[in-house]
Amino acid sequence: MKYLVPVTLVVVGVIHLLPLVGVFGGERLAVLYGIPFNEPNLEILMRHRAVLFGLLGGFMLFAAFKPAWRTVALIGGFVSVVSLLCLAWGVGGYNAQIGRVFAADVVALGFLVVGGAAHAVSRRSG
Repeated sequence: MKYLVPVTLVVVGVIHLLPLVGVFGGERLAVLYGIPFNEPNLEILMRHRAVLFGLLGGFMLFAAFKPAWRTVALIGGFVSVVSLLCLAWGVGGYNAQIGRVFAADVVALGFLVVGGAAHAVSRRSG
């Protein structure tokens, strides 16, 4: 039980680090998301999104080893994952690559639910 929350944060942190390769350009983004990024404004926004995912993923890895930051990291992970799942479900019609992102976030949500519950129990038992 002692390692459940850190493992959760590492797994979900790594999932959030995967889009970081998109910072290297439109070609990488196109591979990740299955759409062309030949419009400069969209490429800028999506590369910035990659940086933000890198920050969140890095923070989750940091929090895996710093218990004082775990609550914040778990909340950040939940907000990130649930927002993508809700947006994808609400809009629909996404391609196979976004479907993979959706599936990865379903896996991440499972880890976050288990990790969040373990974190809550460990905080109560002190």
